[in-house]
Amino acid sequence: MNDFLQTTLTFPTLLYSIVLAFCVAYWLLAATGLVDTDAVDGLLLGDVHAHAHVHHTDAGDSAAPAGMLARLGLSGVPVMLVLTVLAFFGWLCTYFVHLLVLRHLPDGLRLLAGIATLAGALIPGALATSLLLRPVSRLIHRLRPPLPRSILGSAGTVISPHVDARDGRAAFDDGGAGLILQVRAADGIRFERGERVVLLSHDEAANTYAVISESEFHHR
Repeated sequence: MNDFLQTTLTFPTLLYSIVLAFCVAYWLLAATGLVDTDAVDGLLLGDVHAHAHVHHTDAGDSAAPAGMLARLGLSGVPVMLVLTVLAFFGWLCTYFVHLLVLRHLPDGLRLLAGIATLAGALIPGALATSLLLRPVSRLIHRLRPPLPRSILGSAGTVISPHVDARDGRAAFDDGGAGLILQVRAADGIRFERGERVVLLSHDEAANTYAVISESEFHHR
């Protein structure tokens, strides 16, 4: 037991021990409902949500973390689950190298070898994590509902008295309950109720859509 604690609580195994302890604490809190797992994953991935309407949400992922998960074949797997498994395998590699090799080295060499072990443990850890969680990723993709198609380019009908550069609403068919969106025309252009318009772009800051007439859209 003394050897276990001494190895676990000294460099380099200590760093993986801290990460693993954090992950265990996270899952314990998640099990009690004190942690919003979706919010944490969104924060780690850098998700930016632009809510167009109660029926429609667009999300963009930060390229770096999402790209790393994709290269490991783990796209869709919760980031904290990936981190937990990676920390566990990294801890195992570091622990046994530390126990069997590093503790017998001179102090100066032990520090250099410990740094190399910390970095090197990520390689087998990442491979083991990928092999273990790829079935989870495939299962998540099978269970995930189909992504909604982009509504840009969709035609709808003005339902407000008018649409101009400052105000207006239009209804669009999304194959379900339908969308009622805040839409804006270009300066100097005005659409009346019942006119057909097409969505051109989305202003995330104002949560509005730029529109042009359906006839103009088809003549472009």
